[in-house]
Amino acid sequence: MNRYRMIAALATIYMVFAILLNSVGTVILQSIHTFDIDKPQASLLELFKDLPIAITSFLVASFLPRLGYRRAMMLALAIVGCACALMPLYPSFHTTELLFTCVGVSFALAKVSVYSSIGLLTRDKAEHGRLTNTIEGLFMLGVLASGWLFSAFIDHAHPANPAWFNVYWVLAALCFGTVGLLWGATLDESAAHGEARLSLPDALRRMYRLLMRTLVYVFLLSAFLYVLIEQSFSTWLPTFNNEILKLPNAMSIQMASILAGATALGRIIAGQLLRRVHWHLLLNLCVVGMGVLILLVLPLARHAHVPADVGWFNAPTAAYLIPLIGLLMAPIYPVINSVALSSLPKPAHATMTGLIVIFSALGGTLGSRITALVFASFGGIHAFYFSLVPMTLVLVTLFFFKREADRAGLAEPAAAALPAE
Repeated sequence: MNRYRMIAALATIYMVFAILLNSVGTVILQSIHTFDIDKPQASLLELFKDLPIAITSFLVASFLPRLGYRRAMMLALAIVGCACALMPLYPSFHTTELLFTCVGVSFALAKVSVYSSIGLLTRDKAEHGRLTNTIEGLFMLGVLASGWLFSAFIDHAHPANPAWFNVYWVLAALCFGTVGLLWGATLDESAAHGEARLSLPDALRRMYRLLMRTLVYVFLLSAFLYVLIEQSFSTWLPTFNNEILKLPNAMSIQMASILAGATALGRIIAGQLLRRVHWHLLLNLCVVGMGVLILLVLPLARHAHVPADVGWFNAPTAAYLIPLIGLLMAPIYPVINSVALSSLPKPAHATMTGLIVIFSALGGTLGSRITALVFASFGGIHAFYFSLVPMTLVLVTLFFFKREADRAGLAEPAAAALPAE
């Protein structure tokens, strides 16, 4: 019973952070209107989120076993819960920057703890892959809920109204409710204690040794490029819908949530496909499909006609098609993560997860920043066309990743990276 309570807690934590992390696109759009700031300045919120993730992951990944994964998750939720409570009390762009800094620090603690705990709660590589993808799938459901939750608090007639900050009372309650769920749970962390005795120099040497493995750095480069693409779309799709497709603010946010729903559905479908298709072939087909979708849909967005009384039944076709890129992005991240993690001994999972979080954060920051600059200088159409560059590079890194996985005999766990049911 305790095992299922702990798994429920991990899933809840991931959904809470999914809502907070992926609200950055919504908050950027709302900040532009509420605080009258430009796009490059608003894009700094991604930096305030991702830089603390990278720094915190680097500093604490190898030492979390000393604190304890369960306690680390409770601390992360308490920090971000307090930050959420400050938002409606002191609504300003600086408070928003503080919130995302706290979210970044807390997510680094939470993700390393969650991923490391998966190894403690599962018995084999197949089970590890299934639980990893289930939690990642619930993360996408949290992303889907994020857009609808925030749009419910936006004043449709006056989008600049700061009343939307009241959504953070709900998020603060979710954080402290999850702390309560963890409070009564227990987790046997003895298998991770091998890393708890590491000194700082030893921890840095372990991280360096992992980085020197060809499989690891090719994987990290793949993850970096994937997150660069994913964050470019998830962060800027609400603004794209608002400025390019001329949709109202609340509807722009709601339409962007289709991306999260498509990604969650894509992971379920991929679980079936991976029973019959090799993971490397499937991922390559997905990346090529993403590029084809961009080339076909962006011309539709450029020439979209938007009626004055636009709604869900007469929105431009491009508003529905662009988020479908989530179907194709879906299997990439959980597959490559499960291959990398399930290949390592459990005491090394925290260090490896720290590296994953660092490179993912850097990819997210760089992707959002590049998109913001291109968006501001050349428009949203060109900003999304730019994603074709990292997509091409992902095809290259996947080739080398498969080669190294085959050499290490790690192709088998990848096939189990998505659930069959």
